[in-house]
Amino acid sequence: MSDLPKKISIKEEGPREGFQYERGPISTARKIELIDALSRTGLKSIATVSFVNPKRVPGMADAEQVIAGITPNPDVTYSALALNDQGIERALATKRVKVGGAILLVATDTFAIKNLNKNKAEQLAAQPSMIEMVTRHGLKIDTVGIMAAFGCNYEGIVAPQTVLDLIAEGIVVAKDNGVTIKRVSLADTMGHATPYHGKKLVGIVRDRYPDIEVVLHLHDTRGMGIANVFAGMEMGVTHFDASVAGLGGCPFASNAGAAGNVCTEDVVFMCDEIGIETGVSLDALIECAELAEDIVGHPLPGSVMKGGSLKKLRAKMSAAAE
Repeated sequence: MSDLPKKISIKEEGPREGFQYERGPISTARKIELIDALSRTGLKSIATVSFVNPKRVPGMADAEQVIAGITPNPDVTYSALALNDQGIERALATKRVKVGGAILLVATDTFAIKNLNKNKAEQLAAQPSMIEMVTRHGLKIDTVGIMAAFGCNYEGIVAPQTVLDLIAEGIVVAKDNGVTIKRVSLADTMGHATPYHGKKLVGIVRDRYPDIEVVLHLHDTRGMGIANVFAGMEMGVTHFDASVAGLGGCPFASNAGAAGNVCTEDVVFMCDEIGIETGVSLDALIECAELAEDIVGHPLPGSVMKGGSLKKLRAKMSAAAE
């Protein structure tokens, strides 16, 4: 275990990814309830909403109302996703969320069109105006994010060279517009990654860009999420996205079943058991996972929310033995 990091950071994606993915309507009040509960777990970063076209993503139609209703924790950074000029303007108008931290690119044309209504070239061409708007408002961009970096349900295998080429294009666009890239986020949007595959791609990216930090956004569609997190930690990755109770997924990924990010409480449980610090309370997260399941009204795929904390079980057994 000596080669694993001593500490990792988790960005909570559940409210944003979860509530945009749910088919049934979720009330604004209940969205706020979950965000506020997550704010009390020790998480330092929470993705709250997406400022997107409500006709395409009806679950995000109340984004402004959700942001206005939360009770901010000063120790938490609240972020929002915005994919075009209009979305950025809406997010900035709230004065309560961080937005615009990444140049977002997509590894395949088909998914780019389905998700963003632009092909890869068009999405790349749209980045200068995004950068200009974000930086004009004094906000920072320091990340290139590659969606579908590990594979695509529409086009299949994504070659590592494709990912490297996209990162290079993102870095060039950033440099041409006065921005320095410090992070690359590799998103397994459709759950194609395996531990071996993930370690190989992270290694290739690290070899090409040794001074740029790698962030992993891993989905659990095929049950590989927690294994991929561990594999990422073995490669020295210390920043991960996760989703409480396994909420959510991408509505344009053509996935059936559990398509959300790896479960936050499962990641924290694993780290607790092997001595990796997260700064997050597992008990509080389990309560949030149970709350999330109550809010959506159907079972969610999280495991630790059902199995419980081993520390609690051990303490109970120890007390009984005395």
